[in-house]
Amino acid sequence: MKPNATIKKLLCFAFIFTINKFVHAQFYNLPNDYSFGLLTESVLAKKDSAIHNAIQPYIPFFSDKYKFVADSHKIFRYITEDRFLDKVFYDHLLQFKSKNQKYHITVDPLLNLELGRDSEDTLFRRLYTNTRGIIAAGSVGKDFYFETMFAENQSVFPNYVEAFSKNTKVVPGQGRWKVFNTRGFDYSFSSGFFSYQPFKNLNIQAGHGKHKIGHGYRSLLLSDNAFNYPFVRITQQYFKGRLQYTNLYVSFMNLIPASDKTVPNTEPLFQKKAASFQYLSANLAKWLNIGFFQGMIWQVPNRRNRQQFEWQYFNPVIYTNLAYYGLNNKNNILIGADLNLKLTNSISAYAQVMADDLSNNNSIGNGYGYQFGLKYFNAFKVKNLFLQAEYNTVTEGSYNSPVTTDTANQSYSHYNQHIGFTPGNGQELLFVLDQKIKRFNINVRYHYQFITFNNYSLYNNNIVNLRLGYTINPSYNTNISLGLMYRDQEFYGFNDSSNKTAYVYLSFKTSLYNAYFDF
Repeated sequence: MKPNATIKKLLCFAFIFTINKFVHAQFYNLPNDYSFGLLTESVLAKKDSAIHNAIQPYIPFFSDKYKFVADSHKIFRYITEDRFLDKVFYDHLLQFKSKNQKYHITVDPLLNLELGRDSEDTLFRRLYTNTRGIIAAGSVGKDFYFETMFAENQSVFPNYVEAFSKNTKVVPGQGRWKVFNTRGFDYSFSSGFFSYQPFKNLNIQAGHGKHKIGHGYRSLLLSDNAFNYPFVRITQQYFKGRLQYTNLYVSFMNLIPASDKTVPNTEPLFQKKAASFQYLSANLAKWLNIGFFQGMIWQVPNRRNRQQFEWQYFNPVIYTNLAYYGLNNKNNILIGADLNLKLTNSISAYAQVMADDLSNNNSIGNGYGYQFGLKYFNAFKVKNLFLQAEYNTVTEGSYNSPVTTDTANQSYSHYNQHIGFTPGNGQELLFVLDQKIKRFNINVRYHYQFITFNNYSLYNNNIVNLRLGYTINPSYNTNISLGLMYRDQEFYGFNDSSNKTAYVYLSFKTSLYNAYFDF
């Protein structure tokens, strides 16, 4: 063996050993990192792809086109003969499968080792995130799939994320935290589910995770903005797959004590709130998809934290609970619809509307919102160049419960975060540019946000995210990135509250889920 080859393999062994000390990742059914998932989105955007892609995570049992990008896009595979390099740059860390394909199990690490500085931070603090976790996924036979993941984190955030986390008691999208050192955050999260397909057109999932409905970067109906939650998801297809109907039953949580008494030296139980969602997706043509949505946050439990279910909670028929309760009920109902129009094989136009309260009784106005946008895949015939423009507006009266006391909070929220539009309300204009050249990628996002309070202008936000990256292993999207997050929040009439962030960072991470810091 040549000396160079020996050194190369020793380095590979060292790398594998190093990443094996940590653990984390994700796959088919978890919401993919938005940038990484664009390769799959470009396949689904073609006119010959008459499948339903408004609700995520996708269910790969329904179509072979819901392929994970590492399996379906060969641009990542340029090593084919060296087993060690293949393991580092393409394969799962651990993989077990039977010769007759009766089972298949993979185990991968989940990492985020990020270090950076905010040049606007007057304390010149070193900012970082240290995430170690593991993800395991597998299938048994042709109809059963499972996935589980766990991650432990410590972070020192830029000032605006620190302030948000202290105010809400949660790290954005990643749950509650404990103090780490003096200004750091210690938090952990887990998720997992099983997916069973007893019949060709029926899929049942249960577990702990999050979902997103819509074709845009944001969703006004149900987003993956907040923390994971327990769920049961039942998906059916009819008329050769042209109709897809989803029922989603969820248990959300308000971070307020569930009862008046707390056992000494223990943490209080928090108030649960049941929710149910129905979503009907119809492919009227291969180039036209429309969707109809109903979401309900049911009245919170009594002071013993016992949920008093009404039989309508289990009513699976969309809009019938709307007819029974109306929009202005103690059970908080939100309805909406969306549309996706494939103008060409590479250009799609999409829209979404949402209505929460149209009673004209709210002092800050009715609750409604709308979204429209354009996606352009392989733009100007440049392979894997993606462009997107999107506009969102949500009024202040949206997502609130008609009753908002601590003992009756049916707001459209979970763990103190919105489960719809990420900023909560206001107007937003955003642009996305994403270019992949083999394993190299550049991602640029710009957001302009205008937020009001009691119908008065409160502040505007200019946010720029720029990231240059290299994908090391696409099987679990391990990458190394150099990035800049610039944020300029300017308050109207409160100049002392205005603030800026210019965070430059270097990260080595597995990007398998979305975490939204663009607010």
